[in-house]
Order: sequence, then structure tokens, then C-alpha cells
Amino acid sequence: MKNKILVVDDDEEIRNLLEICLSNEGFRVVKACDGQDALNILEKEDVQLIILDVMMPRLNGIEVCSKIRRKLNIPILMLSAKSEDMDKIQGIMTGADDYITKPFNTLELVVRVKALLRRAYYFNNAPSSNNVITIENLTIDKSQHKVILDGEEVPLTSREFDILCLLAINRGTVLSSEKIFRKVWKEEYYQSNNTVMVHISRIRDKIEKHMNGQKIIHTIWGVGYKIEK
Repeated sequence: MKNKILVVDDDEEIRNLLEICLSNEGFRVVKACDGQDALNILEKEDVQLIILDVMMPRLNGIEVCSKIRRKLNIPILMLSAKSEDMDKIQGIMTGADDYITKPFNTLELVVRVKALLRRAYYFNNAPSSNNVITIENLTIDKSQHKVILDGEEVPLTSREFDILCLLAINRGTVLSSEKIFRKVWKEEYYQSNNTVMVHISRIRDKIEKHMNGQKIIHTIWGVGYKIEK
């Protein structure tokens, strides 16, 4: 079955452009003209990925992303004409998996879409052996793409899940931001890139607040991050 992608943008030309380039790659496309329209569609449609514009009427992309993350764990790629770091950080902190600025190269966008879907598909269809990692009262189920804490699921984005898995698989080993970025994003790392730091912060907010101050991810200043053995 073809993956269905929800394109959310108040610019009709961009919606139509994305529909053409994604349809040419074999995807099914559903379009929404604003944030509220997108939420209504998600109540009825089974969607595998969302491309979400930031600046929209009624509900902006940041608000929509936050609402989606309360219920769904599907990949979200955010679009914006803004390129400042704080805009990217805000999008990531509300649960976006990736971010691309306008004007964008359609080939690059398609590559990012495929990478997000491939990552989500991999974790949902991984072999059953060694697929469950337990750390104290935290369980990471790679085959189900779930994180369970004290019996309750913790909603992580696909990128947050990948980072947590990477650290858990390498327990006791310090991984630098550069190594984490290269492994998870599979892109070149730039020294000023604080994307990993933002994702780590988000993971901590979601997990450690339920653990009575106990830390799962430790920062080794000037070196990187690790989960203790």
C-alpha cells in the first residue's frame, strides 16, 4: 500500500507543487489549507507522514504540531520561510522530526520524506530478537517503536526515539553530538549545530520528570551524552 502524506499549507501553489512531486514518487497526497483543516483530516484519515507549514491562519504549525503530538507519533516535517535557529528549535521542541526552509528544493524535500518514512518503517518492522531494552523502570520496545515508563507509554517523535535507542544500545559509552547527529540524521554535522542538544532536552522533559529526579541520559561536558550501564 502506498504511504499517504498530509500536506498542510495555506499557499495553494505550494500544496499543488508538493502534491505533484510526491505523487510522482508514488505517494498518495491529502491536502489541508490550514491547521484546523489538518486536524479534522487526521480524525478521519490514516496518514503516515505530515508536511506542516509554520505560518498559517487559525492555527499555526507550532500549535498544530503540539496538538498532533498529544495523540499521534507519526513523522512530521515542518516548512517555514523563516531560517533563524530559534524557529527551528521551537518546531523541534513541539515535536517535529525535521525542518526545511522555504524556498526549498523539491528533490531535497523528497529525500527527507523518504528518510523519515524509512526510519519509522524500520523500527516498526525490525526483527523480534533483542528488540526490548530495559533501563530501571523504562522499557524501549524497538519492534513496536514504543517507550514504556512504569506501564505507561511515553510519546516520543521518531528522532527522539532514535536518539534514545542509540544511547541505550551503547550504554556506558559516551557519544558526541556529532556522532549522534551523523547516526540519526545521516547528514554532515556542523559545529554550531545544536539540534542534538534540543532533542536530548526534549527527551529528558518527557522521561525524567516521571522518575523522581533520577537521570537516564547523562551529559559529559565537552564530550557528549551517555546512558550508564
